[in-house]
Amino acid sequence: MTENLTRAHLTPVLEAVHLGKRYGRHQALSDCELAVPQGRVIGLVGPNGAGKSTLLTMACGLTRPSSGTIRVLGAEPAASAAHVARVGFVAQDTPVYADLSVADHLRLGARLNPSWDAALAQRRIARLGLAPGQKAGRLSGGQRAQLALTVAAAKRPELLILDEPAAALDPLARSGFLDNLMEFVGELGASVILSSHALADVERVCDYLIVLADSRVQLAGDVAELLANHCRITGDRHQLASLPAGLTAIRVEHGARESTAVVRTDQGRPPVGRWHTQPLDLEELVLAYLTRADRATAPSVATPTPIHPEAHR
Repeated sequence: MTENLTRAHLTPVLEAVHLGKRYGRHQALSDCELAVPQGRVIGLVGPNGAGKSTLLTMACGLTRPSSGTIRVLGAEPAASAAHVARVGFVAQDTPVYADLSVADHLRLGARLNPSWDAALAQRRIARLGLAPGQKAGRLSGGQRAQLALTVAAAKRPELLILDEPAAALDPLARSGFLDNLMEFVGELGASVILSSHALADVERVCDYLIVLADSRVQLAGDVAELLANHCRITGDRHQLASLPAGLTAIRVEHGARESTAVVRTDQGRPPVGRWHTQPLDLEELVLAYLTRADRATAPSVATPTPIHPEAHR
């Protein structure tokens, strides 16, 4: 029994092997490789059109791959009704039924989900101050997002997938949404994949990061380890022109007197050299990889188009 539980815990919550998706002539995802551990809050970031929503809809079984494979919780997405019940999903527009009341949403959730936790749903609705008889169409954007999150979480899923759930919310509503999300994570013990343009939100709640750009995975891993294995070095151009073994330049910017590079170090410690070394924050790390991807696809364009540290509107 213990061996089975250990094996289940080691099974990636999301695994992709040579995963690709094409819509006509548009390649939405290309040769993606992922093995995301369970029990994490995963931030999925990247510019518009990078393939984030495509990856998430494939993880939910709403879209099928054009090539490669994807597995969620050890099985093909939506392989059975039982597997569907293990995954909760909140789409970008936080879908609710405008003509149904809050109570109607809870009744519908109970009817469709065998593991429905009515006590959890009722407790959260009461805490949010949502009147059971109120029509969802009359709720504010923040209230609709909270209702959608409550319905998804009351399924008691093992994986909760959130596709830009707070994109249209004001800062106060977004903060409340994230607070409730982390409470659900603590209560359910679920893994979470959160797609967001707001790097501040990702930094606040996520401990695992996936960066998508140009339809490919640019970076994936534990946030603390990624930050420990990257740094910023500053020195004159000649010092940075030829880096020693074990250092890989991700982004290099040349100034009038000195140059700055974001580098990955294989040693897991600050690189020694005739330059000044500083740690990175999550924003700078993400922007470095997005800039590299942008320049690889459009080398004649000097100015990258990365995501904003807060959010695109």
